[in-house]
Amino acid sequence: MAYTFHVDLRGIVDLLSHHLYASPRVYVRELMQNAVDAITARRATDPAAPGEVWIESSSRTGDGTLRVHDTGIGLTEQQVHELLATIGRSSKRDDLGFARHEFLGQFGIGLLSCFLVADEIRVSTRHGDQPTVEWTGFADGRYQVVVAPADRARSAPGTTVTLAPRRDAEHWLRGDAVRGLARLFGSMLPIDVRVDGEAVTTGPAPWHRDRAESAAARRTRLDRYAQEVFGFRPFDAIELDIPAAGLRGVAFVLPVAANPATRSAHRVYLKQMLLSETIEGLLPDWAFFVRCVVDTTELRPTASREALYEDAILEEVRTALGDALRGWLTALGRTDPRRLATFLQVHHLGVKALAVEDDDMLRLIYDWWRFETNVGSMTLAEFRERYGVVRYLTSVDEFRQLAPVAAAQAIPLVNAGYVYDAALLRRLSDLDDAIETEVLTASALATQLEPLDADVERAVQPFLAVARRALEPLGVEVLLRAFEPASLPALYLLDSDTALHVDLRRGQEAVDETWAAILGSFTAGRQDLPQLVFNHRNPLVRQVCGLGDEELLALAVEGLYVQALLLGHQPLRPADTAALNQSFLGLLGRAMGGSR
Repeated sequence: MAYTFHVDLRGIVDLLSHHLYASPRVYVRELMQNAVDAITARRATDPAAPGEVWIESSSRTGDGTLRVHDTGIGLTEQQVHELLATIGRSSKRDDLGFARHEFLGQFGIGLLSCFLVADEIRVSTRHGDQPTVEWTGFADGRYQVVVAPADRARSAPGTTVTLAPRRDAEHWLRGDAVRGLARLFGSMLPIDVRVDGEAVTTGPAPWHRDRAESAAARRTRLDRYAQEVFGFRPFDAIELDIPAAGLRGVAFVLPVAANPATRSAHRVYLKQMLLSETIEGLLPDWAFFVRCVVDTTELRPTASREALYEDAILEEVRTALGDALRGWLTALGRTDPRRLATFLQVHHLGVKALAVEDDDMLRLIYDWWRFETNVGSMTLAEFRERYGVVRYLTSVDEFRQLAPVAAAQAIPLVNAGYVYDAALLRRLSDLDDAIETEVLTASALATQLEPLDADVERAVQPFLAVARRALEPLGVEVLLRAFEPASLPALYLLDSDTALHVDLRRGQEAVDETWAAILGSFTAGRQDLPQLVFNHRNPLVRQVCGLGDEELLALAVEGLYVQALLLGHQPLRPADTAALNQSFLGLLGRAMGGSR
């Protein structure tokens, strides 16, 4: 035997209010949506039919109720029984049960949302020459239908919906609240909508284009809209037009940097009715530097009509909008390089994020974005033209430490330590196989430093022996070279690969035998050590090399080692701190003892 589900309407209303709709305010949108759809249906057979929606708030009615009137197609008595009393059934269906494209509503639960603010809903409706029908629904699930007596019969087709408020929801039906919500959701509708006699529909919409409007006037209008709606005067306004998705709109470029980790929220209209002010996922993730207002006829809303349904159409729209933004950037580079440079100063992170995957944007970065180098700020194109190989470092601290040394050895370097930079430089060969790039490692730089003459090398062997004994417990390899700048006494060199193996070896000492064996498998056969390169051109180093007192020499070596760590922005381990204390106190003691 088959049975029919019993529906607890109060439970459904609670479900709507807590899980489907974000706020009871959507009831105004749903009522306006139903009214607009009714007018659309009537005009499908009678194009000259009037199109008006007027709302009387509780401030106007005086009895606490809210009334919404429309000049739409209305319902017959049979349709009232069939549609208003069946949850989930929509009047916007054709005989085959498919949602009709020209209507805003597609889910058949719009009127039900009114129970978020009302205990009783009364509908008075007339279809064509049919008699006026009155439907009354109650929050406990009851409803009644009657043919209106002559004194309550409507004089023309259309519908009036009356809401009797819930005890805790009276404020939602007052004039100021209703006007604000009607203006928010319906200000762009092509149908005249009024609340208590005041028009809430304004125009033109930002996506509307009038040939009679000059470019300057349109930009002024768009700037004013962005200021009012988004709170900023845009750097630029990008026209959006995707006919396949019935999408028109404008992307406003932010005048200040945006956080790439924060998802952008956009203002989306569905057939000129506001869907939501906070739609996410409309654009690719990298396009966080714009805020959009768009109107669409093809994108599908979710059941709550507060988000977009993630489907193939939305993915195609997202791709097309990304292409439009790329096209704008590329055109800006061709027509107004100075303005593009200004844009990149503000939004380089977004463009770099795109350039990691997109060759067109990589070319734009290559040609226009100025990188920090040790020979001055310049673009990668200029750097390559001047120096051939694009050598770079992947750490900001490493660049700051090595840049002056490399410059003194005539080695030009690019600082690729900022977000996305190293990935972009690795991709340069995708633009042109002839572009040669190279990461400068610490060991490679050491080979570029001038070795000492054989006589000098023999003379400094006692110094090197003492220095190696002093620094061997600290895990440092000692070298002596001659390099510029002469003012730098010692240079600490540690590339990322060596740092990894040093950390792994230190980790072996701090864990049990099992984990030590596992870590040891990664360091087997590797004896990489950081290098401390003393500069023989530095007067202090030459003076230390000539010391005959081994104890004093060791103290000086430890002091120079710690100074090199600090100049290289390296963290001090406990052993390094101990060496610093020993050197400082030892040298201070020797100085005080020598003064006596």
